[in-house]
Amino acid sequence: MIKNTRLPFQRIISTGLLIIVLGCTPEKKENSSDTVSEAPLNIIFMIGDGMGLPQISTAYYFGDEMSAFSRFKHIGLQKTSSKSHRITDSAAGATAFSTGEKTYKRAIGVSTDTVARETILERLQKQGYQTGVISLTSITHATPAAFYAHVKDRDMHEEIADQLIGAKVDFIAGGGRKFFNDRSDGKNLFTELLEKDYHLDTLQLSKPVSGRSNAYILADEGLPSKIDGRKDFLKKSTSMALDYFDQNKEPFFMMIEGSYIDWGGHAENADMLISEVEDFDETLGTVLDYVETHPNTLLVVTADHETGGVSIGKHYKTDETTGHKKEVPEKVTVYFNSDQHSGELIPVFAKGKGAENFQGIYENNEIYHKMLRVLNNE
Repeated sequence: MIKNTRLPFQRIISTGLLIIVLGCTPEKKENSSDTVSEAPLNIIFMIGDGMGLPQISTAYYFGDEMSAFSRFKHIGLQKTSSKSHRITDSAAGATAFSTGEKTYKRAIGVSTDTVARETILERLQKQGYQTGVISLTSITHATPAAFYAHVKDRDMHEEIADQLIGAKVDFIAGGGRKFFNDRSDGKNLFTELLEKDYHLDTLQLSKPVSGRSNAYILADEGLPSKIDGRKDFLKKSTSMALDYFDQNKEPFFMMIEGSYIDWGGHAENADMLISEVEDFDETLGTVLDYVETHPNTLLVVTADHETGGVSIGKHYKTDETTGHKKEVPEKVTVYFNSDQHSGELIPVFAKGKGAENFQGIYENNEIYHKMLRVLNNE
């Protein structure tokens, strides 16, 4: 009798507990919704043009402080080939990032049949995002142009500049004055920017105006390299943009290009390469500080390709008496295999919300899709 009376009692207790759990589930789910996670996500996309692992390694061998790259835990590798060439150029590489679609060499924001493809910048603009594009080259150069323009060839600078006027980018910083005010068609695009209520400066990085778009076009073509006297333009313009976006209180997408790492490879100039990586590294540190204090932000850092077939190897000193080379154990040398792009896999670093999605090995156009998936936007 005792055994028979305990079983129904146990069932009553179990049923009661089940009712309690089921009854609490909807309320728990509703209360667990996180206002931070539901808020639109900021995306900062940094591109070190021509920056492969050897270039990044220079930050550790030649830098005075610990590299900002040490602050990443989520790292992947991307494959850079375009549709037309196993060895990509910057135009096809940046277009893969911006549209999620591989295309042909020299294409800017268009498919293999030259049809315009919506970029991630344009897509997020439609959802109320602020947008920014920063480059050390002309703002019409291949990498920045791929995020707002659509032309069949990267050298169509005047048409790219014309498209920038209608692109409604909120924060613009770079070079390329001559494509705006010294044009073959006689147009002065700076006048058109002013008519669109831009705060425009063609001389210096003056303070951005909150509530208005801001454009800084500070050189006829590209800005100088670091070894030719460029100061802290990349770090300063990036900090200004971050402050500007914070004041306007809306989510943002920003692309930042460290352009001359690539040029150092083309020139086979180790000093130029090292100084440009250092400059990019310092700017990266500023961005990482921002991400750590703004947790609803995703930072992705990569390159369109590697330039120079660079390696870090032994450093030798020639004995003046014997003429023999002797290794200097405490030093290294930057070696160049060519003055062109290479096909090596390129690292992808990610930090912030959704950073874990960027681990693994994948095609370069997957970075676009991964960013949208983190936004729950695909």
